[in-house]
Amino acid sequence: MAAGLAFGPRWSSLVMVSLLALMSSGCSLGRLRQAPSAGPGSGNRVDPALSGDGRLLATVLERDGRARLILQDQPTGNLRPLRLRGREPHQSPALSWSGRYVAVLVQDGEQRRAVIEDRLRGRLLRLPLPPGSGPERLSLAPDGSRLAVQMLRQGQWRVQVFDLSGLLERDLPAGTAVRGGGPP
Repeated sequence: MAAGLAFGPRWSSLVMVSLLALMSSGCSLGRLRQAPSAGPGSGNRVDPALSGDGRLLATVLERDGRARLILQDQPTGNLRPLRLRGREPHQSPALSWSGRYVAVLVQDGEQRRAVIEDRLRGRLLRLPLPPGSGPERLSLAPDGSRLAVQMLRQGQWRVQVFDLSGLLERDLPAGTAVRGGGPP
């Protein structure tokens, strides 16, 4: 009803006709197939994040009271190594387009910190967060140029966006043209 008021009755009718056509052509969620899942045995898997190209899956594995980040190829399920070991527990992973950058919240003593692993260069970037803030969730732009962090600060939820363009190379899909840097 709200869509009809915002876009007019003709638009609503067009949307309904399109949906009915898709459904009658046999398109349904029942046809989706599940990718094979392999990986580390038992434990709870939470906080899934897929790379932009869909080739890598990051999840937090909770087992024996500990939470650690795992990274898997899709659809094979083979595990990929991460340098984040020893900085546990992990929470709220995010991946760039190809999975080159893995952003995650880690527990560092009494504080939770936002960390980005550059898997190609083998380095960790620790983001300085405002004092007195407790990060809860994060989201990495597919090209790695920005990071949004949800945090609790002075009793209120806030979201802060960090510009990473001077710190990280852009992670773009193969074949994407990049502006600047050379002759036309």
